[in-house]
Amino acid sequence: MPRRLLALLLGLSVTAGCGARAAGQDTPREPAPSPRTSARAVEPAEAAQAFKLLGRLDDAWRKRDCQTVGKLTTWAENTLGGRACEATRNGRPASARKGYSDAEFFLPATAGADRWFVALARRPHPAYFLFVHEGDDWRLAAGPVPVKGEPREPAGGAMPAEDPDAGVGARLAPQRYLTYLTDPAGVSGVTFPKRDATRELFDELVRRPRKVRPDRLTSDVRLLVGPQRALPLPGGGALVIHALEIEHRQRAGPGRSSLSHPIYGKDELRGFTGKSRAAGLTGTEIVLVVTEVTGDTKVSTVAARRSLAAITTG
Repeated sequence: MPRRLLALLLGLSVTAGCGARAAGQDTPREPAPSPRTSARAVEPAEAAQAFKLLGRLDDAWRKRDCQTVGKLTTWAENTLGGRACEATRNGRPASARKGYSDAEFFLPATAGADRWFVALARRPHPAYFLFVHEGDDWRLAAGPVPVKGEPREPAGGAMPAEDPDAGVGARLAPQRYLTYLTDPAGVSGVTFPKRDATRELFDELVRRPRKVRPDRLTSDVRLLVGPQRALPLPGGGALVIHALEIEHRQRAGPGRSSLSHPIYGKDELRGFTGKSRAAGLTGTEIVLVVTEVTGDTKVSTVAARRSLAAITTG
């Protein structure tokens, strides 16, 4: 049986910036000087204060206060805090919230109104966070994104998007993920290291249709448009934060009134739809990714988190 090709959908929107590192137990050092620093550059104390919103966000999730979750988040986390938060009110178990601390802050020296920074929390285990200033306050755009292996720490200095090496590689990194995951035949030449989380995701997407027979399953992979960011790494290369969206469509086999092997459990299905069985479902998952792009444009996954955003039936 030939492998089914996954559909290739959307485009790419990556903003690469320049940055400086600040470190300490939730107390950052002053960022390295940068020729691009402006009056609106993120200050260390401001980043430390913004990081504290994680505590308010954890409280909102525990209380199933979806309105507050929406106010404190944007981009990927806002998508995951929408229907996914409402589903917890219908019996879906809420994700365990962990008090992250011992944070380092990586502060881009960007001009204009685009203000953001990346945090690397060391406890209880290393994870990245992306914060974006939106409206009149800071919001969490992505995180936690748990690190697999050793975390990478960005360095000071500029990394323009038009840089012929690292800048271009960072800008194209999300597209390389999309190409790899939608190319079961491997004709594109895009590869990832052994035991990379993206290779594991690829293997699952290829195998899963066979595992749910007689149900029929198709999957689309696309880039999640939004504030994808990049920071330079010591010795060249970049650290890129971006996201993928996976849509699964599962339908019961011929002559069947309900799915034989639903890809989501009863708690998930009931939480999102109010039903425990269905003849068909569509599930949307968000995969947050932190990627290392080397000076020779090789890519590998440093951190990843996969979360269910929505399920519909029919």
